[in-house]
Amino acid sequence: MNVIFDIGMVLVDFYFEDFVRQLLDETAAEKVLDAMWRSGDWIELDTGALSDEQVLDMFISHAPEYEKQIRLVFARLGECPKMRDYAVPLIQKLKAKGHKVYYLSNYFTYLMHTAPWALEFIPLTDGGVFSCFEKKTKPDPEIYLRLCKRYSLKPEECVFIDDTQKNVDAAQKLGMKGIHFTSQTGEQLFEQIVSME
Repeated sequence: MNVIFDIGMVLVDFYFEDFVRQLLDETAAEKVLDAMWRSGDWIELDTGALSDEQVLDMFISHAPEYEKQIRLVFARLGECPKMRDYAVPLIQKLKAKGHKVYYLSNYFTYLMHTAPWALEFIPLTDGGVFSCFEKKTKPDPEIYLRLCKRYSLKPEECVFIDDTQKNVDAAQKLGMKGIHFTSQTGEQLFEQIVSME
């Protein structure tokens, strides 16, 4: 069986709202979150069609009076992601059982460069797809199909794990099994995956 992981909030913590509130007072934090996280422009980072500076300018355009704070948060983004303790052991256990392990993630290059330690499990996988290099994001079916084509995967032989239900739904429509990740432990997730063999 091929096991395909989303990364953010499955293998890597990314509590952006908490992170911003640790850096800024409540008023500034809400303004910055509105400008960055809630504006709808965050997807432009994951899509990879625009430069980091262009996306940053879009964020600033929503709250120009908070430009300094937005730039601060962006500059320190690398402090936000944290690889979950179970990420490496889970992948190793799945591989030991003979499963192939892949990733399919909405992720952006700036975060890769500023927080490489969050992705230290990548060499253990059999490959994967990052949205920023494909110019496509989940739940667009095309990004799932690219992963399958690149690694000669049959959807019916795959299980896809994601913390967002619509992304799981998209995978299931293509014939994959799906797991909606909520708050399972690494061991619980392992058991869920192997139960689908």
